Amino acid sequence: MSPTSEYAHPEVLVSTEWVAQHGKDPNVRLVEVDVDTTSYEKGHIEGAAGVSWDSQLTDQVRRDLLSTQGWEQLLSGLGISNATTIVAYGDNNNWFAAWFVWQLKYYGHADARLMDGGRVKWLKENRPLTTALPSHPAGSYKVDPAKMNKALRAYRRDVEDLISSGKAFALVDVRSPDEYTGKVLAPAGLNETCQRGGHIPGAASIPWGQAVREDGSFKPRAELEALYQGKGVTPEKPVIAYCRIGERSSHSWFVLKYLLGYGNVRNYDGSWTEWGNLVGAPIAKGPEPGKL
Repeated sequence: MSPTSEYAHPEVLVSTEWVAQHGKDPNVRLVEVDVDTTSYEKGHIEGAAGVSWDSQLTDQVRRDLLSTQGWEQLLSGLGISNATTIVAYGDNNNWFAAWFVWQLKYYGHADARLMDGGRVKWLKENRPLTTALPSHPAGSYKVDPAKMNKALRAYRRDVEDLISSGKAFALVDVRSPDEYTGKVLAPAGLNETCQRGGHIPGAASIPWGQAVREDGSFKPRAELEALYQGKGVTPEKPVIAYCRIGERSSHSWFVLKYLLGYGNVRNYDGSWTEWGNLVGAPIAKGPEPGKL
């Protein structure tokens, strides 16, 4: 049995061996997205295109995702068309690669996958890297508005509405314990920050890295279920995950939606750099979820 077959949607996860065998297939495009934006040029999987999270995956004027036109231009420039199988991977256990996959799903791409374990696992297995840049013919990518999955994205008002609804729900804060308690405002070395530290009252603290093994691959389904359900994040509830700018929470969103099969899970990409800068927004500090 494949190690991924136990998951609710194993089709969205591929192994390093699968990539070694199929990464050069004509309809497959590997895309590397790293926290360290210099990693790609130092060495990447042969044929992989590189995407910089800070300059290519966000609008450079307003704080938002790329426009539809910008998204079409990005993917076409990577040699991607609507029918392409896109396999994303990256450093730091696929932190930003998962953010890319979330955006692919948001814009309605049919076949977007993660390489389980990312760069960490690939390198631990002594698989080769290259510094040679790929030469892919331009694609012809078009976003179909009817296929966009806008329900995958949560805005601040969605969080506020959920909190005030009186219904059972789950907020998942996937940041580090020090960020959750308010001891620090952001991970060391990252610029996006906030005016106040802490967390949204009622949010469960489940750091994103708890979902993976030492080699960067995802833990077995039973362990993941115990991790989330042990904190009250159960499948029947609407779930919103958040972090600092929505990238780490994309990783947890991927786990909840595709590995565990939760039916209603959204990523709040405004996250703490929005909530922690709001005037009058409720904030809890310390290790306990707190109440509104």
